[in-house]
Amino acid sequence: MIKRPQQSVVVTGGAGFLGSYLCERLVASGHDVLCVDNFFTGNKNNIAHLLGETNFELLRHDVTFPLYVEASKIFNFACPASPIHYQFDPVQTTKTSVHGAINMLGLAKRTRAKILQASTSEIYGDPVEHPQKEEHWGNVNPIGPRSCYDEGKRCAETLFFDYRRQFAMPVKVVRIFNTYGPRMRPDDGRVVSNFIVQALRGDPITIYGDGTQTRSFCYVDDLIDGILAMMETPDDVTGPVNLGNPTEFTMLELAKIIIEETGSSSKLEFRPLPQDDPRQRKPDISLAKRSLNWEPKTPLRDGIKNTCAYFEKVLAENPEAAAFSI
Repeated sequence: MIKRPQQSVVVTGGAGFLGSYLCERLVASGHDVLCVDNFFTGNKNNIAHLLGETNFELLRHDVTFPLYVEASKIFNFACPASPIHYQFDPVQTTKTSVHGAINMLGLAKRTRAKILQASTSEIYGDPVEHPQKEEHWGNVNPIGPRSCYDEGKRCAETLFFDYRRQFAMPVKVVRIFNTYGPRMRPDDGRVVSNFIVQALRGDPITIYGDGTQTRSFCYVDDLIDGILAMMETPDDVTGPVNLGNPTEFTMLELAKIIIEETGSSSKLEFRPLPQDDPRQRKPDISLAKRSLNWEPKTPLRDGIKNTCAYFEKVLAENPEAAAFSI
């Protein structure tokens, strides 16, 4: 007996780091998946293994333009997420978040699809409460170099909840905290990829500020579990819901783990802290535990080990691959 696709699912940003894992899981579950990406930061290699699947389709498309397809579920992940990429073309970054949200919400309205927005912990800016709860409105600079991403995502959340209030649409919003794992780009400027590539090459590991600023790191498999669980909640569960790992690490602690896992001889190199860079980041995931029965399971060292192995392979195949910093 042939297993029929269960639902028609659209994943914008589907060839990106997170989107590709989401597509992979949805395809494995039997869903009919349309991966939408303009390949600004997405990579065809991330979804190449899915191209032969009968229930997977790839469409090159920019979400700042309307999309006319059929869908029963939409995961809106389209937007560059690392500072070096979203600051490259800040106007386009804002358009992707705002126009993209309008266009995907329009698609959801036309097709009566359930839609999930991949929002971000950057909603909280440099937070004045710690850890961050969903009720915290944030401490964001609206005119700084990171504002294109921070405020674009904040506006997207506004649109999602206005569409729900005005049109009674089933919307979901998750706020994603730092996530890492294989398929990260070596040139994305994020701390995990920067540190690993620098360590593998024996270059100095760049620490911004004094290294005491903190982040919480969630392994990609754990995050996808949370996203899928959120989409399956009843319509009255809208979020926003924090998804991330509540275990907090300083940049110095992260650098030490990566040096140990790679066996690197890299030394630490300290540089000034970038403007508006948050000094603390840690999610309160009480709501995710209650609403989704979800919490991350992968210890940082285990996830880093997997990610180091991936980057070691990437550098072996492409020695010119490099980490960038902002």
